[in-house]
Amino acid sequence: MNLQVLPRSLSVPFCEVSQRLGLPPILTYADAVLANWKKRDPDGNLELLLTFPGGESVRGFFMVTLLVELQAVPGLKSILDVINGICDNDVAVVTKALDVVSQAIDSMKQALKLIHEYVDPSIFYGIMRIFLSGWKDNLLMPEGLVYEGVQEKPMEFSGSSATQSSILHCFDELLGVQHDGSSAAFLRRMRDYMLPSHRHFIENISSRVSLRSFVLQQADERLTHTFEQCVARLVEFRNYHINIVTRYITIPASRARQLCASKQGLAEELDMIRKAPTALEERGTGGSGIMTFLKTVRDETKDTTITQCTNGNQVLPDSSMTDIQKAASELTIE
Repeated sequence: MNLQVLPRSLSVPFCEVSQRLGLPPILTYADAVLANWKKRDPDGNLELLLTFPGGESVRGFFMVTLLVELQAVPGLKSILDVINGICDNDVAVVTKALDVVSQAIDSMKQALKLIHEYVDPSIFYGIMRIFLSGWKDNLLMPEGLVYEGVQEKPMEFSGSSATQSSILHCFDELLGVQHDGSSAAFLRRMRDYMLPSHRHFIENISSRVSLRSFVLQQADERLTHTFEQCVARLVEFRNYHINIVTRYITIPASRARQLCASKQGLAEELDMIRKAPTALEERGTGGSGIMTFLKTVRDETKDTTITQCTNGNQVLPDSSMTDIQKAASELTIE
């Protein structure tokens, strides 16, 4: 067995810093996106703090991803308004807050569309995935990685993935999206790669109230319509993400197989394809079977519509707000 080892001089401080941050010792979404930017000038133009090979496509990928995060902020803030409205039995407040959530999800989709302008599929497939991939469920590193001076046995960690963003987890918990089986297990594991305050906030949303139950109990036409619109836009966002993955992973993987078989094409493109990790063709950088996973969570989101289910969890009293407000205060959304 040929183990791959991270030298002590890197592994020990890396693990110590990661432990203090409450994150695993690997490049996570929080590292690559949430904390990897600064304002370039007073106008608010942004630039990356750290990057890796791939040129402008790398910058474009992370900046577009960050823009998606920024578009979600109004919706995340409105989650507390939804919960307050439920606890106060105020249909108008809940409806208004859900409108904001719906608009935020739509804005996220519009921001995601910018990826086509700024990211070259061949560069993402042939270069960027190498740096985003981890050493769990990765056939290129089946034994994981030894962190010298930390632990003798190899450790396995998933690579940076959008599933490590708290955004969709928050909206799923708010709307009552039920994930089952392997998709639920994978999403729950991805929460271990989130900042502790983000993870805590998600857990408090899911444990305190049921929005669907409130919508069903009220039987208010406007409230029901707004809830359904939120679900529909979340489905649309996940559908569009599937299209992105098709263009940036599935199609390049197919072209790579064809070019390697025929040995035709530009020398530069062939070289890039040869360097691409073929073991990741059918898997996301987080280690999931990507298309199966994305379609499953999309379909599970569809099942959240009111017409699909007539049962919900009991709505809890006002005292349930304490932990949610405390969790929200730990976040750094401005």
